[in-house]
Amino acid sequence: YLVIRVITKMIKTKLIRINKFRPEPEKIRYAADIIKRGGLVAFPTETVYGLGANAFDENAIRNVFKAKGRPADNPLIVHIAELKDVHRLAKKPPKIAKLLMERFWPGPLTIVLKKKKIVPDIATGGSNTVAIRMPDNRIAISLIKSVGVPLVAPSANISGKPSPTRAKDVLEDLKGKIELIIDGGKTSIGIESTVIDMTVMPPIILRPGVVTLEAIEKLIGKVKLLSFTVKEEKISISETDSKNFLKSPGLKYKHYAPNAEVIVVEGKAKDVYKKINLLADEALKNNKKVGIISFRKDHKYKNCYTAFAGSNAKVVAKRLFTILREMDKKGIDIIISESLSGKGIGLAVSDRLKRSAGYNIIKV
Repeated sequence: YLVIRVITKMIKTKLIRINKFRPEPEKIRYAADIIKRGGLVAFPTETVYGLGANAFDENAIRNVFKAKGRPADNPLIVHIAELKDVHRLAKKPPKIAKLLMERFWPGPLTIVLKKKKIVPDIATGGSNTVAIRMPDNRIAISLIKSVGVPLVAPSANISGKPSPTRAKDVLEDLKGKIELIIDGGKTSIGIESTVIDMTVMPPIILRPGVVTLEAIEKLIGKVKLLSFTVKEEKISISETDSKNFLKSPGLKYKHYAPNAEVIVVEGKAKDVYKKINLLADEALKNNKKVGIISFRKDHKYKNCYTAFAGSNAKVVAKRLFTILREMDKKGIDIIISESLSGKGIGLAVSDRLKRSAGYNIIKV
């Protein structure tokens, strides 16, 4: 018999530490040179770690999708270091989009605009729009400037898994798949940017984040929030909003998910506490290892690994993905989570939690 061996070439992944307050120029140049040659570099932003590639290099972008195992219809966000790059990538932005840029950039807000032909279709999932943001992180800004072109930078993880907030998270997911990981410490926000579509009126928030609906409306007036309904374990989108589905990453039904099954319990605090205890007891009887995410210090759960994520939404945002990853490391089979208020930053955290559960929500 003839035995044919298929050998997958592994890339040697290097990790370097860069000072997040004073990025060392020689280290930034080293990372930039890799990207200029068509390579992939993971780097920190204020939200999560991104997987950077030249936004105009189709082959490098293709390798981003390959490294992540990311579906080709899931568009990438293009990261810039200077406002002038908006005009390089997009057609004339509306005046209210400029107001958002002036107020929230650099920062965790992504703005969707009509794209120019210079932006490869592979970067936008075939859409005629491009999602752009300017990160608020000195390492990220220094790297983009050193490369000299905008960078596509989706979260530096395996597609669909919890986003990475530490360099070691990136290493766990992408070791052997990318050339370099920049360790710039833990990210300061912990969840991805708000995404707003400015190609329609009124504008639509496609993905909530720490730049809140309330803050945006205070600046530019009424905006819509993309709404989902879940039927028979599938996510559907309202007919009027369906054309926006491919304009932003992070809109898939199940996203940010650990290996464990995730259940979110919604309702009044005392009812949620009671229901979680019942669900945990049932799972334990079936020899399942149970993890619980709590937002109340007074909720004490027995015989389960419990992670108190905080009671403040901003704190929870910073910890959520780390907690999900840590529970996977502990071999948790089922994660049961309390619910968080769906207002302000709580809306963004609740969105990530529900998507990690695949909308497996129990209301009590």
